[in-house]
Amino acid sequence: MSANKKKSIQLSRRRSLGQLSAIALGALTIGLGSSPVQAQQTRLLRIGYQKAANTLVLLKAHGALEKRLQALGVEVKWAEFTAGPQLLEALNVGSVDFGYVGEAPPIFAQAAGADFVYTAYEIPTPEAEALLVPKNSSIQSVAELKGKKVAFNKGSDVHWLVVALLKKAGLQYGDIEPVYLAPADARAAFERGAVDAWAIWDPFQAAAEKQIGARRLASGAGVVSHHQFFLSARPFAVRNPQVQKILLEEVTREGEWVRTHTAEAAAQLAPIQGLDADIIETGLKRYAHIYKPVDAQVLAEQQKIADAFYQLRLIPKPLKVSDAVLK
Repeated sequence: MSANKKKSIQLSRRRSLGQLSAIALGALTIGLGSSPVQAQQTRLLRIGYQKAANTLVLLKAHGALEKRLQALGVEVKWAEFTAGPQLLEALNVGSVDFGYVGEAPPIFAQAAGADFVYTAYEIPTPEAEALLVPKNSSIQSVAELKGKKVAFNKGSDVHWLVVALLKKAGLQYGDIEPVYLAPADARAAFERGAVDAWAIWDPFQAAAEKQIGARRLASGAGVVSHHQFFLSARPFAVRNPQVQKILLEEVTREGEWVRTHTAEAAAQLAPIQGLDADIIETGLKRYAHIYKPVDAQVLAEQQKIADAFYQLRLIPKPLKVSDAVLK
């Protein structure tokens, strides 16, 4: 073999090895998600929660999630919201990556163009929300609400509760006067007699029952499922499957702890939520704290809500709920 041919073969081998090395380095870089320098930078998980979202409140208090994600270089930041619609507005503008809301807020958010995906759901908890009237009210049935003022948080899960209860009673949505108020303002209006009824969820429901003797006109039982959902911003869910997996594992573990340590959980939540432990315990017992991956059945129920809201012109366009699922 000539010297020139040997040199050519050696150069070809070096070139091939160099290309393989470049491919291997590229694969390693992709596996890390960024360059070696960038991989050392702390990533951020921003969780939106409501004070009534017991599992997330306790997850925040216990710190187990932070400990697990710290090993991945992920920092956790928490942001509190008064209700689901406000939380999803933050998700829509990119301020939140993950949150927990009722069944109606995702419908309004999807109609507004929010780019999120359903991540998991809590099995039905229809007793955890109800339509209340003052203890001395003469109103004895939902049908008697015709022409009356009903307070509730617009776009929240109780918005769907009101729609469903009215339909069951043979009333139209236009037969009542909706008064859109956040929980604290709604309770104030309810106490001073400015509204005739109030649709609300726990622990606010239990607090009104125990503190001011509010009477349940109807709960969600037999009318709505009252699913609660964990939602993720789609870009976050796509780019961070490992973080998402750990997050759901810790949420599930926290839910199991609440179910088996209800009194202890209520005692820990009392100073955070500003309510007596017995009130919180009542509310906790109305929630399931059992979370499952989103399936076809729960999406079908969400589609029913979306269709009803569109027919009532509460949302501006028809929706395909399954579009908000990570394929």
